[in-house]
Amino acid sequence: MASKVYPAGLKYLTDGTTSYTSDTIKIMLVNSSYTYSDSHDHVDDVSANELSGTGYTGGFGGSGRKTLASKTITVNSTHIEFDAADITWTGLNAGTIGGAILIEEITNDASSALLAFIDPTDLPTNGGDVTLVVNSGGFMQIANA
Repeated sequence: MASKVYPAGLKYLTDGTTSYTSDTIKIMLVNSSYTYSDSHDHVDDVSANELSGTGYTGGFGGSGRKTLASKTITVNSTHIEFDAADITWTGLNAGTIGGAILIEEITNDASSALLAFIDPTDLPTNGGDVTLVVNSGGFMQIANA
């Protein structure tokens, strides 16, 4: 499956509910049992599939959810790029990573917005460090049709 922007997340980003550059945007990891759905809009819709184990404490405010640093939005003639610095989890042994989800963490999982689903190749964790390398096009793009 390809990476996708959640429809509710796109709404939040475009109507000003969520500010990518100034709000607390985090990334959470989910296991390979998670299946993306356009109907998912808040973290409580996906939290049952969040990783848990050594190096990753899930849940609202958990240390496994990493805050994005160096967030930028770049506009060019074909699309808008949402970028940030690479993220590393140290000593991660928490099952198989099936996806990463950009979220705006607010006051609890029921009110924290899902923004985008990143679908990497499934990666079993084994106690080593895991780095999510953000490609040169950013985490997500909104294309000019």
